[in-house]
Amino acid sequence: MSQTFFFYDLETSGLDPRQDRIMQFAGQRTTLDLEPVGEPYNILVKLNDDTLPSPDALMVTGITPQQTQADGYTEAEFAQLLIDEIFTPDTITVGFNNIRFDDEFIRALFWRTFRDPYEWAWRDGRSRWDMLDVVRMTRALRPDGIEWPVVDGKATNRLELLTKINGIDHFKAHDALSDVEALIAVTKLIKEKQAQLYEHLLAYRDKKKVAELVNLEDKRPFVYVSGRYEAEYHKATVAFPLTAGRNGNVIVYDLRYDPTPFLSMSQADLAKKLFATWEERQAEDFQKLPVKELQYNRAPAVAPLGVLEREDGWGRLQLDATTIEKHKTALLSVPTFAENIRGLFEGRPEFAKQTDPEARLYDGFLNDLDRVRVEAVRNADVRQLADFHPDFTDDRLAALLLHYKARNYPKSLAEDEVSAWETWRSERIKRQLPGFMKRLQALAGIHRDNDEKQFILQELQLWLEGIVEIDT
Repeated sequence: MSQTFFFYDLETSGLDPRQDRIMQFAGQRTTLDLEPVGEPYNILVKLNDDTLPSPDALMVTGITPQQTQADGYTEAEFAQLLIDEIFTPDTITVGFNNIRFDDEFIRALFWRTFRDPYEWAWRDGRSRWDMLDVVRMTRALRPDGIEWPVVDGKATNRLELLTKINGIDHFKAHDALSDVEALIAVTKLIKEKQAQLYEHLLAYRDKKKVAELVNLEDKRPFVYVSGRYEAEYHKATVAFPLTAGRNGNVIVYDLRYDPTPFLSMSQADLAKKLFATWEERQAEDFQKLPVKELQYNRAPAVAPLGVLEREDGWGRLQLDATTIEKHKTALLSVPTFAENIRGLFEGRPEFAKQTDPEARLYDGFLNDLDRVRVEAVRNADVRQLADFHPDFTDDRLAALLLHYKARNYPKSLAEDEVSAWETWRSERIKRQLPGFMKRLQALAGIHRDNDEKQFILQELQLWLEGIVEIDT
């Protein structure tokens, strides 16, 4: 099969992929020329009774837990559909901020349902691409032919505003299928108006291509667009490969800023800047440390410095070649600075420690024996699961199996397993309950005159009463 795009979007119960859940999935396959292939998908996923969704999230999406229970797939059924029909060989998965958000929810879903959390994104010719950074780089470097939204004097790349200002139909923002249709239209617009940049960034979704441009063997300044950079410069800068990062990635320095003040600092003083709290960063005299990790497998929006020579690229980024060269020379003059930065990143945990096995996806890869046992779990039916007790070596998997059975095959649970599940479920809800109640009450006051919002809030109250005993 030839390569295709699959554009997709999720609506979720909250923002944390390790704690929250997918409630709606929508997508459309297209050719590389962005012509539709087959019918779109628009499905719900059952929210289980161990989860209190964020009331704020549901104010945006309008999806209630009751809807998902009535019309949705179980997580196991949904995961199987994704494998069988969506993430097929040679598929390029595309979204809007999907690599940092939606894709993480997919990984967590696959982990909970005893499927490989990674292969869907790379094996058998598969890859992924994120149109948010494509939009950002197009706005920064090649904006002609496209209208760009501004709100209160500040540039914004919100999808619903991009579609509106460019006359693209987007009937219901934050509905997954409507967002997918809008994203395909925005992608067509960029491909039509800025084809050369579009094709460049499509090629650079490949981590090997990124590494050809950004590496420590041949250190060169390069153009880099990231949400971590300032909006006043269109989220773009000229960066420089500084030192090795975690997991084979690279730490880059933002050459917009003179490195001189940092070069003589101790590692401890550099740490105070790198790990400063939000409050500390608001101080008038705070000077941020302009380093970040570039991850090769996240389709970063990068380009060679030559792209700035056209269409006043230097001017748009408010930079010039002389300043960049000066800052690069200063950076290279003190090799110990790069070593200090490398040490800081090596000592910094990538994720906070978790005790819940569902949130421990990134604690490590499975060994070969456990991979065989995991495959046996997902291939088992409800009757087989009832008497299935694999001798896992990974301490995460036994508890994960209990949760998998309880959510997807509750009839497979033995009496002691029912008790263990109810204990875990109760503790999880207790942790969620204070924040849930606080927002539910606040939103009831804010939306007292909005019948549609009040309906959703009432459904949330009923959901709460249905899954937890409330003291009266």
